[in-house]
Amino acid sequence: MHFDKSFGAYFDFGNHTEKVRLSWKLVDGPNNILSRQLIREVLEEPILRFVPHIGYVSLFPFIWKIVPAVKKQLDLISDKAILWSDFGIRSLAKTSSLYMKYNTENDAPYWRGSIWINMNYLILSSLHHYTKENGPYRERAEKIYNNLRDNLVSNIVKNYQQTGYFWEQYDQETGKGKGARVFTGWTSLILLIMAESYGNC
Repeated sequence: MHFDKSFGAYFDFGNHTEKVRLSWKLVDGPNNILSRQLIREVLEEPILRFVPHIGYVSLFPFIWKIVPAVKKQLDLISDKAILWSDFGIRSLAKTSSLYMKYNTENDAPYWRGSIWINMNYLILSSLHHYTKENGPYRERAEKIYNNLRDNLVSNIVKNYQQTGYFWEQYDQETGKGKGARVFTGWTSLILLIMAESYGNC
């Protein structure tokens, strides 16, 4: 249901339209005072179909090792024009119409491009698994694994040395930490990445 044969990738499937925009509108507020706000407008009735955005969600079958390490999955991960960056795997492809777009005036593009360590940990875990499996993509999985691991470790160490913090997420263009700081939640997974400890992920 989630596999698009023509593209060779997994997508969300549901009611969706690409014809959505943010527009300035005058909105009636308390005491009948009008205020100018950015309001989301839907210009076309959503229909049941693939949601055509490559991101972490597209990698879930690969992450959970329920599909072989097929060439297309490795292509998506390693393509600089799509998910790969010098600092980790982006949450949403650069090719997406939603890439780094605000959802509303005050709702920043939270999962629309930034690098999240929890998801990169899961991607590394799967790549590490496929470096141990016999098959035609073993060597390529190993190369991607080593490069991704190096990028993540060096960037987080650099940020920590510069700021003294582990950050909630990292900028995909500059590598700078952003979001919450003193964030030893999932960003502390970098220690398991350094130790190459992936447990039963």
